Amino acid sequence: MRFPILLLLLLLAVKVSCGALVVRVDVKGEINRGTAILVDSAFKEAERLHADAVLIVLDTPGGLLSATKDVVSHILNSDVPVITYVYPSGAFSASAGSLILISGNVAAMANGTSVGAATPYVAGFPPMVEKKTVNYVASYARSIAEMRHRPAKIVEMFVTEGLSLSAKDAYREGVVDVLADTPGALFRKINGWIVDVHGRKVRLDFGSVEIVRVKEPLSARIYGILSNPLVASILLLLGIYCLIFGLMTPGYGMETFGIICLILALFGLNAISVNTFALLLIALGISLLVLEIKAPKMGLLGVASIFCITLGLLTLIREPLMPEGFYKEFFAFVGGIGLGVAVTMTFVIVRVARIRGMRAKVGGEAMVGERGTVIVFKDGRGKVKIRGEIWNCESYEELERGDEVVVVGRRGLTLLVKKVRSSSNTRP
Repeated sequence: MRFPILLLLLLLAVKVSCGALVVRVDVKGEINRGTAILVDSAFKEAERLHADAVLIVLDTPGGLLSATKDVVSHILNSDVPVITYVYPSGAFSASAGSLILISGNVAAMANGTSVGAATPYVAGFPPMVEKKTVNYVASYARSIAEMRHRPAKIVEMFVTEGLSLSAKDAYREGVVDVLADTPGALFRKINGWIVDVHGRKVRLDFGSVEIVRVKEPLSARIYGILSNPLVASILLLLGIYCLIFGLMTPGYGMETFGIICLILALFGLNAISVNTFALLLIALGISLLVLEIKAPKMGLLGVASIFCITLGLLTLIREPLMPEGFYKEFFAFVGGIGLGVAVTMTFVIVRVARIRGMRAKVGGEAMVGERGTVIVFKDGRGKVKIRGEIWNCESYEELERGDEVVVVGRRGLTLLVKKVRSSSNTRP
């Protein structure tokens, strides 16, 4: 019995010597679906390792509301303490990032950092502030602040007034719990603190700390690229035009490329809040382009198609917590690229459709409606000269040499004709 007891004591001694195990994940740049997957993998790693805490290091201008809500949900429902930390000096946690910061059991900032400016914007030029969206995000921010016992009024002003605070001001107002210029200093300052985790009082024992960094999974990188609104919008545009072009000119693989682009676009847009009216505009634009191909209207339907699809792209994204500068960038990039691609592809598609239509009328079909002169005719058959070419012809009428006829159909290489009757020969 002594050996198992000694082994148990040895294992306990090893665990004590290792100190607290902390899983660290860095959230940098815009928050998107890839960010949510990255944070999810961090919490799964913490569960697997039986970690003592999760450290989320923030340096972000904001991002997708849906992804932000997923990250906040992971933090609020975590069974281990979560420390949110704006770091290093010069970093900031704006817009969506401010909501993530205040959701931690312990919120910390390094000196020289800032937090706030969470006013929601919607697409427009300039970007617009929508009252109902402001009210929704403000109530969401307030609920997080109240749950973590942070100053709800100050946090609400992040949303309603675009308030920003320096690290020292945030600490003075109680938005964050501690100022620390390095992770090591942070752990020393909060060592021994008691935090509430779902009603349990948990003591932070950070006398010594072992940090495990979580690397970004490949799936997070892929989702991060596809859920970028700029990328998703351009993929949608390319998918639409390549699919239409491919269906008109099979054999070149454009329809396959178009389907792939559409699938990737829908994959990315599934993570983005989009405007339903914009999708309807894009669908209308596609319909107008198809009508222009089927029944050309001097390009008017093509122009209307370009207008609808471009306008639909510009108003497609409705993500309120993206940084304000994103919307100007979105208008310039998507507007320019979208309009250029739409004009070019519409011109190409319409031209190809007309050329294919002309090629379909090679031979006898092209002769229908043409007029010619009878050379010889006997017993319902004869020869006729049309556009300088001699054709076999048939007619149910009795024709004579020199009669003017019009082509009404074709049977093989024989044209079906009928006599053209002048108005002087018609009876009153």
